[in-house]
Amino acid sequence: MTNTKSNAMWGGRFAAGPDAIMEAINASIRFDQRMAAQDIEGSRAHAAMLAATGIITDSDSEVIREGLLTVLSEIEAGNFAFSTALEDIHMNVESRLKEIVGEPAGRLHTARSRNDQVATDFKLWVRGQMDAVITGIEALIKALMAQAEAGADWVMPGFTHLQTAQPVTWGHHMMAYVEMLGRDLSRFKDARARMNESPLGAAALAGTSFPIDRHMTAEALGFDRPAANSLDAVADRDFALEFLSSASICAMHLSRFAEELVIWSSAQFRFVVLSDRFSTGSSIMPQKKNPDAAELIRAKIGRIMGAMVGLFTVMKGLPLTYSKDMQEDKEQVFDAADSLMLALAAMTGMVSDMTANRESLEVAAASGFSTATDLADWLVRALNMPFRDAHHVTGSLVALAESKGCDLPELTLADMQSVHSEITAAVFDVLGVHNSVNSRQSYGGTAPDQVRAQVARWKEILA
Repeated sequence: MTNTKSNAMWGGRFAAGPDAIMEAINASIRFDQRMAAQDIEGSRAHAAMLAATGIITDSDSEVIREGLLTVLSEIEAGNFAFSTALEDIHMNVESRLKEIVGEPAGRLHTARSRNDQVATDFKLWVRGQMDAVITGIEALIKALMAQAEAGADWVMPGFTHLQTAQPVTWGHHMMAYVEMLGRDLSRFKDARARMNESPLGAAALAGTSFPIDRHMTAEALGFDRPAANSLDAVADRDFALEFLSSASICAMHLSRFAEELVIWSSAQFRFVVLSDRFSTGSSIMPQKKNPDAAELIRAKIGRIMGAMVGLFTVMKGLPLTYSKDMQEDKEQVFDAADSLMLALAAMTGMVSDMTANRESLEVAAASGFSTATDLADWLVRALNMPFRDAHHVTGSLVALAESKGCDLPELTLADMQSVHSEITAAVFDVLGVHNSVNSRQSYGGTAPDQVRAQVARWKEILA
């Protein structure tokens, strides 16, 4: 394509075409061609509305709508020649439409601008990504629930500061991530509902004098309503920022779980075995099985959060309404969406395939004086001891066990009574890790019955 054609699209405003540098910085077709389907969908809805309101003839509208389908089929088949001289997806589509249908193509842009057109295209694209992310999160939640249900009564150490704190169940740990992802699900659904207003018909910034029906195009494109202010409609990129914000929080959750999988799959922990599908070997150390998928998921937060910061920086100083800066709104959103979808798919695969080492989990659960809190709670309940006093007595018993090189359940009753004479043999009923987790029956606690109840609750939510 030549600059002469570009000038024609601009209506003769410039006597000479931009030089190569200006063309390169100004053109967005390299990346916004990803919105081709959305651009054509919006144009078809616009053409139908123009005919319904009598702005163009039914015959022109039909020719335009059919021609746009031809353009879409060429793009989907990989037979479309994108031109940087035509700058963006909108002009590329319109130029090809004119080649196909001739003069009626010039009527398509009546009562709209590239400002409301690109806002509509981008919203449609982001909305589609939100739907895909919601589906991806639900799939991961189901994989976690399957792990939780299978291991509802398997004991493992619960950690604070990455040190053994109290025994919990495997199922309870899995369901913790279900709750995190549930909030992610809620954020994406909320953002989707909030963004679902159509910019189409806002035109350049002030609306249009043509008798358009914005409610018709909004409904045709699946929006709840048209955006109520034409200035805001073309200037708004909150929907992209909310997508990136929600994506960043979700990626952070995935990163936290990925970190645990890296630790758990190590030879030092041996809590889980990751499948070969999501692990790699070493080029020099034949014994290695590296959790590369988990490590790459852990890294994705950098790209996704970086995209969020990037778009906030682009938007923060822009006056109403449209500025060319806003052309820089898409690439980071595209990259973040790709990264998040890949991370969700990889994590779902890992969780579905991984095998928990029940024996190693139980051995670790019993280490590190993990039932010390259960002992303190027993002293409060059985001996009516103030908790601070019980805490002190328990600390003395832990020190005694350390000096003997054993854990709390391995102390004799005489050992315990040497610290506090009123302790009875009933204390041993609370010191086992299974006794500990079974006693945590408070709502949201780690007891197997509570875990199963939460799994059932989430099955109802997803249904």
